[in-house]
Amino acid sequence: MNTGRLTQDVETLACAANGRAPVEASTASTREEPLSNGTTVVKIGGSTLGSHDTTLEDLVALQREGRTAVVVHGGGKVISEWMEKQGVKPKFVRGLRVTDEQSLDIAVAVLTGLINKTLVASLAAAGGKAMGLSGADGGMIRGVVKDPELGLVGTVTGVDPEPIHAVMRAGYIPVIAPVAVYGLTDSSQTTLLNINADTAAGEVAAAIGAERLVFLTDVEGVYDNSRRVIPRLTERQARGLIGSSVIGGGMIPKLEACLTSLSGGSVAHIVDGRLTRALTETLNGKATGTRIG
Repeated sequence: MNTGRLTQDVETLACAANGRAPVEASTASTREEPLSNGTTVVKIGGSTLGSHDTTLEDLVALQREGRTAVVVHGGGKVISEWMEKQGVKPKFVRGLRVTDEQSLDIAVAVLTGLINKTLVASLAAAGGKAMGLSGADGGMIRGVVKDPELGLVGTVTGVDPEPIHAVMRAGYIPVIAPVAVYGLTDSSQTTLLNINADTAAGEVAAAIGAERLVFLTDVEGVYDNSRRVIPRLTERQARGLIGSSVIGGGMIPKLEACLTSLSGGSVAHIVDGRLTRALTETLNGKATGTRIG
């Protein structure tokens, strides 16, 4: 992949948007160190973007402070609504959406189109600079079918961080929709796969060596048997919970993603994204919720 060309193209778009002539990229500029050190990967879902949510404002504030962030978004609720409009009933197995060809068309359209571009536009309206991507762009996220029972749902086999670095170097917040490409080496067989957004966030965080991975959810954190929030989990404790009956549903892929991010050196957090300044408070060490690692 020609990462220098991608960086130059992104910077050319940025110059055009600001009415400036593009500056020719030098050979040295393509060799800049990645901006991952200190970067926070933020996973957001539609259920956390309510009337009291300040996530977008928090992201813009971070950008103004010169801190880097990468957004991975879900959109399960909106996908389900559009599936119902098309007469397709959503089905889940172990917290993951079952995806046939018709469901995949809807999921890709909603994730990479409606939700991704709405988030990018909303960040711009809040005074930020963001650029929408999907895992298919530049073959960024590659995958294979996870389980025939789940249909066209992928497990991630690799993440190319260079498109993310290029967008960050150009001064934009990457906003990533969780789809992957399958069969990239054979164009006649290439297809898209639906990737769980939590899984994608963990893989992206590990690939870019992010400092933190923050899940902004619609629950207070990880609960114990008594429905009390567990403030801190070690890697071993998290693995034990995944194999127990204490947690279930959507929390399983979140914890699995946290463990994936730990392999890349990240510290992970699962917090209530419905609270005002949840992201800012988390990064300042003041948030409630659960820390992993």
